[in-house]
Amino acid sequence: MLTATELSEKFDVSVRTIYRDVRKLEESGVPVITIDGKGYTLMEGYTVAPVQFTEAQANALITAQLLVDQVEDESFKEHFGEAMTKIKSVFKSSVLEKSELLSDKIHVFSGGFEKLESNALSEMQLAITNFNFVEINYQKANDPEVSFRKIEPCAIYSTRNKWVLIAWCHLRKDYRAFRIDRILHFKVLREQFEDRKFKIQEYFYAYPRPSSSDK
Repeated sequence: MLTATELSEKFDVSVRTIYRDVRKLEESGVPVITIDGKGYTLMEGYTVAPVQFTEAQANALITAQLLVDQVEDESFKEHFGEAMTKIKSVFKSSVLEKSELLSDKIHVFSGGFEKLESNALSEMQLAITNFNFVEINYQKANDPEVSFRKIEPCAIYSTRNKWVLIAWCHLRKDYRAFRIDRILHFKVLREQFEDRKFKIQEYFYAYPRPSSSDK
């Protein structure tokens, strides 16, 4: 067990940095035990994975976080933010300080495109990898009608800050592209579909203008 002062001397950082790092470890789920007057230790039997990031790698992650902040999908931003909290907890203090400095010196401008928010990206990613059917209520651009679809999610791509889901549509009996921010409601079913061995490169070759689909 070590005190904040002992840790600061060991790693050549300020006591304030130690307090901040301990708080970040706790936020990321690391079981830090604090005993007043004695210091800090980890729960017996718990080990931290030996992961180290270089300053350049940390900067790449900070930049990625700024780009993710432009995504109009709350589920994706929330999960990425939680992941970044855990990742930052293993940054060396010197790398963490540099990355925080960089985050104040980078700005990503919004593309100024149509502003529609979504909250389905994370669930659609899980449906893709677990081969779950999804039921959606979908509204095309400039169309007041809402259609019901049962789909097999296959892949996702991004264009102009918008996420687009490629799926086999049981209504159209073909692959269709759906803008995720135009999915009004959705339900991921426990029922699983058979893998169609979808290849996104083959899709773009067969459908050179995905913008003309069900978006």
